[in-house]
Amino acid sequence: MERLHIAFFGPTNSGKSTLVNAICGQEVSLVSPVPGTTTDPVRKIAELPDLGPCVLIDTAGMDDNSTLGAERQRLTRAVMDETDVAVLLDPSLLQQFKDAGIPSVVYTRGQSVASLLERIAAVAPREESRYLTGNLVKEGSSVLLVMPQDKEAPKGRLILPQVQILRELLDRGCVPHSCTDKSLTAAIASLGGKPDLVITDSQVFGLVNRTIPADWALTSFSVLLAAAKGDIKVFTEGARAIDALRPGGRVLIAEACTHVPDTEDIGRVKIPAMLRRRVGDLTVDVSAGNNFPEDITPYSLIIHCGACVANARLVRSRIRKAVAAGVPITNYGLAIAYLQGILPRISMP
Repeated sequence: MERLHIAFFGPTNSGKSTLVNAICGQEVSLVSPVPGTTTDPVRKIAELPDLGPCVLIDTAGMDDNSTLGAERQRLTRAVMDETDVAVLLDPSLLQQFKDAGIPSVVYTRGQSVASLLERIAAVAPREESRYLTGNLVKEGSSVLLVMPQDKEAPKGRLILPQVQILRELLDRGCVPHSCTDKSLTAAIASLGGKPDLVITDSQVFGLVNRTIPADWALTSFSVLLAAAKGDIKVFTEGARAIDALRPGGRVLIAEACTHVPDTEDIGRVKIPAMLRRRVGDLTVDVSAGNNFPEDITPYSLIIHCGACVANARLVRSRIRKAVAAGVPITNYGLAIAYLQGILPRISMP
């Protein structure tokens, strides 16, 4: 999710797959003279000179007129939302990508891979390095992490946001203390004093809020991700739009990843249940991965996941679409905090 996403666009049989293979030095995408050989986006993780860790994305032809061409073109357009740099094999596409605000380079046949990578490096966006925890902590800060391990948590591993935050705290010279929701009381007793910050999984916001003293600073993994990858102000206003929901309304739960949901799924089970208890009957749709709807106007609210596996470009693209369509958008952590009446308490970086 923090890798530079480089996508290749052009007509069918223009050499996109051949170029991706040449950059990687291996067969990543199938190559043939048959039009429409690449049907779905193909992703390859690679380490590239002067660019570092990247994701290369090969796409179907933007002029694919085969039986499934319209669907393939839809998937190709969806890739644009996560593209940090576009490599175009057709100069006529340049204005389209410029209008979309996507840095682009045009590849000319015969250009060396080294030369192309230099041009990509020249236009690649360079975001200022920042901490997820922002100014909420400093060297020596004591931080309590509340990390429930339910059925949705991967066996034997922590979920990605927990790993990221824990590593960041160690890198910043902080003193992290970890517990689950079930051992929270014991963890508080073992601290011997007030921590500088409590970071919790959003799904146990209510429990943690009731358990810790009122003067302890509180936030969540999801809120920190919302500030780092999205627009915390837009998301906060979107959470307040929950008050405008009415019975019969329609809400979109937008997930950036694809996973098989379980009975304790926060986005598909817990948040919809919270909304229905507050509002009444609602239609709740779910989009996963890149299947974000092209038309979002039927929705009264979009609630996005923390996007731990998505890059900032994707999240901000979806925010722009929501704002343009006049549809409020928020994320899991802020929505849950608002539903539980504790949003004013939440610390934001």
